[in-house]
Amino acid sequence: MKTRVILVGIGGATCSGKTTLAKHLRRILPNSVIVHQDDFAPPQELVPVHPVYGVQDWDRAEGAIEWPRMVKALEEVKRTGVIPPEHVSHDHLNEQKDIPIDDTVFQKWKSQFERIEEEYRAKGEEIKWVLVDGFLLYWYPEVVDKLDYRIFLRVPYEVLKQRRHDRHGYHTAVQSDPEGSLWRDPPNYWEQIVWPAYVEAHAGMLENGDVERGKPNGKVEGLVLFDGLELSMSEMVGRVCAVLEDGITGSSSS
Repeated sequence: MKTRVILVGIGGATCSGKTTLAKHLRRILPNSVIVHQDDFAPPQELVPVHPVYGVQDWDRAEGAIEWPRMVKALEEVKRTGVIPPEHVSHDHLNEQKDIPIDDTVFQKWKSQFERIEEEYRAKGEEIKWVLVDGFLLYWYPEVVDKLDYRIFLRVPYEVLKQRRHDRHGYHTAVQSDPEGSLWRDPPNYWEQIVWPAYVEAHAGMLENGDVERGKPNGKVEGLVLFDGLELSMSEMVGRVCAVLEDGITGSSSS
């Protein structure tokens, strides 16, 4: 039995709904796991300090992620379909808001991908899905290159700001500590740090550098953009599943 590992990128700003989407897809797709980009942040003591505001900057792309470590992990999971045993995730410690989807949507797509799985197995091939979610997923070319699908969720500034404000904090990656470390935003952190870093990291992949309204400009090949407020989570799941189905069934007939 051959194994085909498919990496599905799900990118978007902090609080855009990408992790929620990834978790719904994990319930639908057989043999699927999630890799959270947040787990590749450096230890808190190594996070750079912003040169102007004098606070730790968890968001600027250069220092927010240990990029070589993430690339190595994606290479390993692409080869095996299994998250490396030494990888530690802190996602379960973060606040988990339940945003349910329609059961008819869930059942429809779960059945569809189970059928696709059976068809591939009958031909001697096992499919494994790896869902990679992250707030800087399309900034580092070596990470982008590993992704077979590239989904991007866009949500307006004011909505993201309110969602971020409503969060109680983030458990950050500390590889030596299973409990991680709880980070709470200092005053004005959204305006001074988070949003400017998001714009800087994403302007280059959207027309006219417009992160609020610009269409993909082709810099990230195959980028599929969804405006998060125009779709319910059920609709979002359905749209992404349709993209994946079209890709996997198309590749099986070619």
